[in-house]
Amino acid sequence: MSDSIQQHIGALGIVDVHEHHLPEITSCRQVNLLQLFQQSYAGWTQARPYPLPSESRAGDPMLAAAGPTTWEALAPYLENSGSSTFVRNLVRGVTELYGQGGVLTRGNWEALDAAVREHHGRPGWCGEVLRRAGIERVITDSYSDPLLDALEAFGNNYNSVLRINAFACGWHPESRDHNENSAHALLARLGCKPESFDDYLAALEKLVDSLASRHQVALKNALAYDRDLSFDEPDEPSARRAWGQVSPSPAERKAFGDLVVDRLCRLAGERDVPVQMHLGTALIRGSHPLNAAGLVERHPRTRFLLMHLAYPWSRELLAMAFVYRNIWLDLTWSLLLSPSHFKLALHEAIELLPDESRLMIGGDNWHVEETYATMRLARRLIGEVLAEKIADGYFGLDDARRLAGKILKENAAAFFGLSR
Repeated sequence: MSDSIQQHIGALGIVDVHEHHLPEITSCRQVNLLQLFQQSYAGWTQARPYPLPSESRAGDPMLAAAGPTTWEALAPYLENSGSSTFVRNLVRGVTELYGQGGVLTRGNWEALDAAVREHHGRPGWCGEVLRRAGIERVITDSYSDPLLDALEAFGNNYNSVLRINAFACGWHPESRDHNENSAHALLARLGCKPESFDDYLAALEKLVDSLASRHQVALKNALAYDRDLSFDEPDEPSARRAWGQVSPSPAERKAFGDLVVDRLCRLAGERDVPVQMHLGTALIRGSHPLNAAGLVERHPRTRFLLMHLAYPWSRELLAMAFVYRNIWLDLTWSLLLSPSHFKLALHEAIELLPDESRLMIGGDNWHVEETYATMRLARRLIGEVLAEKIADGYFGLDDARRLAGKILKENAAAFFGLSR
C-alpha cells in the first residue's frame, strides 16, 4: 500500500506556490557548485541573510557573487553543517541530477562542479530540471524586483507575487525595506509620484489594480523580516505624521505600516486577490502567527495563505486555520527546517482543517537544483504521511490519492485562479 501511494504521488504534477526564482540568479548561465550552496538554504548555515534590528549589512549574501569552487570553500557546509536538512537536501538533489551516487566528497567535487557549469551553460537547462521535478507551474516571489513580470522573464509556466514590504516602509522617498526596495521608486515605474499621504494611498489602489498586467497573482507580506506582525487597527493620525519624514518615531513607523497593510488587505479582499504572509522564523520575537490574528479578523473577505507552517508554532497556526475560515496554509520551507516536524504537523493538519482545499506546497528556493530536491523531498514526506494514515485505518487509498492531488496541484490552481 505504501508503494502504491508513493507511486501515485510520484506521477502527479505540481503547482509550486512559492519560489525565489530571480532573473539575476535563476537565469544566470555562469553558475558553479559553490554558488548553489551559497545561494541556497545551505548558505543559511554559514551566514544569516537578513540582519537583526541591532545589526546592519552591506548587501544580501544570497545575491553576492560566488568565487571559484574549491574543496576548502565547500567543506564548511559538508563537514561542519552536514547534518542540516538544508545541506543534505541540496546534496541529494545535486548528486541525483548530475550523477554522483548521492554523496559529495573530496573525490568527486570537481566532476560535480564541472557538470554544474556545463549544464547551466545550456539555454534550456532550468526548464528541464523543473520538468524532471514534475513542476507544471511556478509562482515566484522575486523580492529584488517586486514588479517583475515572471511570465515575461521566465516563460509561460510562471507567475509572480507582489512583495509589499517596501510600501509598508514608504513614508519617505529614502526609506527602504530590508531588501533595499523603495516604494517611491517602484510607484514611479507605474507613473505614480505621490506628493501627499492621500496621493500615496491612491497609488496603492493603482498598484493592486495593475497586478494582472504583470501576471501577478497575489500580494506577499514578508514584513516578518522588517518588523513584528502585530498589525493593529489603523491609527491614521500617527501614520500621517510619519509621511515625509526621513526618520519617523518607532510608533509612527509602525502606524504607517499598519495602515498600509490594512489598506492593501482590504483592497485584496474587494478584488479577490490572495495575500501570502511569511510566519515563523524571521525576526522571531514578533513573527508568532497569533500576532496576525487581528489582521485576519478585520478582513474576513480576504483569502490569506499563511506560510511555512509558522514553524515552530504550527499548532497555533492550525488552530487559527480552524477558527478563521479565510486562512489557507502553505507547507513550504517547513519540511526543510525539520522533516520530522513537518510530518507530525501534516498529520495534524489533515485531521483538523475544515476542508481539503487548505493545503499547498512550494519549494522556496533560488536555484532549480534546490527546487528539484525540495519537491522530491515533499513528495516522499507527503507519501509517508498518507501511507501512515492508510495503515492506521484513518482513510483508504482513494482518499489518500484525492488528498495528494489537492495538496500538490489542485488547491493551488483553484486558489490562485490559474485555470482562468
